[in-house]
Amino acid sequence: MPPWHDIDTIMFDMDGTLLDLHFDNYFWLQLIPSNYGRLHGISEDQAREIVKAKYADVFGTLQWYCLSYWEDELQLDVRQLKHTIKHKINIRPNVEQLLEELHNLKKQVLLITNAHPFSLEIKMQHTGMGTYFHERISSHSLKLAKENPGFWESLRQRAPFDPDRSLLIDDSIPVLRQARREGIKHLLGITQPDSQGPPLECAEFSQIDDFAHILPSTPESGP
Repeated sequence: MPPWHDIDTIMFDMDGTLLDLHFDNYFWLQLIPSNYGRLHGISEDQAREIVKAKYADVFGTLQWYCLSYWEDELQLDVRQLKHTIKHKINIRPNVEQLLEELHNLKKQVLLITNAHPFSLEIKMQHTGMGTYFHERISSHSLKLAKENPGFWESLRQRAPFDPDRSLLIDDSIPVLRQARREGIKHLLGITQPDSQGPPLECAEFSQIDDFAHILPSTPESGP
């Protein structure tokens, strides 16, 4: 349970944290290879191996999250393909209840995502969650991915926060590690980012699966 009375700012990741990562895993690991294979007249298995190699080349960089980069690299209309499966975008359990309680407590609530601005917008439109956040920030606006050195310091210039009184909730271990290096005191991971995938084993950070377990209104959370 986070010590809510010691926390002024809560920063949420989007995909795999507030939203079920199954949408993104299905999109990048199944839909994209399927369409790439049809475009190039090769089998889906061949396409999957080629696409996975392309992913590996830029993993952990801002390009990996950039739809414009992938449209050029794959020669696919990635934005339109996202629209075709937006029905698969799902909010994780009790997310909205937690966001509502934090809003009522007058906490600063930020959405900090590596997602391309187009992906951020389509997901906010589909879920209607956008009004809960004081700011919704894509790492593309800072020209650094969240796991890159200097990201969190740059973020403080954009949306000032006290690292000692801030909580980051993110499903990415590299992102949590970089946030810790840059002084963010309170960190939480996600046990199962993809509801249809295996749990993540991580002894390094505390993890949660259902946001009901950390609601400020529960007795364990204190004043």
